[in-house]
Amino acid sequence: MTIKDPEVRILAGISQALQAEYQSENRHWEGSPFAWIKTKPSRQVGAIGEKLVAGWLAARGFNVVRSGDSDADRVIEDRRVEIKFSTLWANGGYKFQQLRDQRYDLAICLGVSPFDAHCWVIPKEDVIRLWRVEHRISSQHGGQGGADTAWIDVRVEDPPDWLKEYGGSLSDGIFALSRITGFKIRKVREELGEYDA
Repeated sequence: MTIKDPEVRILAGISQALQAEYQSENRHWEGSPFAWIKTKPSRQVGAIGEKLVAGWLAARGFNVVRSGDSDADRVIEDRRVEIKFSTLWANGGYKFQQLRDQRYDLAICLGVSPFDAHCWVIPKEDVIRLWRVEHRISSQHGGQGGADTAWIDVRVEDPPDWLKEYGGSLSDGIFALSRITGFKIRKVREELGEYDA
């Protein structure tokens, strides 16, 4: 069937040009074990991130359970944890969104790239200080005057200096979580081959 309406033909031409642009963006994800996540609606992506973090940390021996309320996503080693998840954006960064001042002890930020992943573990008191006092974390709505939510914008190639103490690689993220919770840091390091007796 052909398009007869000239206005619809113009719109269809623009659509085809956009399709090519978006397909080239997604080529970076071809063959990636995380590519399927990019096909899911945004409302599901956060839940997928929570399950990835929970499964990964449980596989590493951490005690992980659901929190039982909406102020935290999981309880890990008796710490209430808010999980933020991002896939790599076209600009080469992650955006961990909707950080709030609610009842959690730690924020775990997991970012996945086509063939890599990154993790930062930030105590809530540091999130609040970095957001409301030092303004190193940006308010998500309404600029610095926005008071209800914040986001962390991380360029993978050049993360901000203040973020480095909270993780980076997945191993760095596990070490940060182990340090904060006091859990099995020696065992985790031995398993990763990074502990000298």
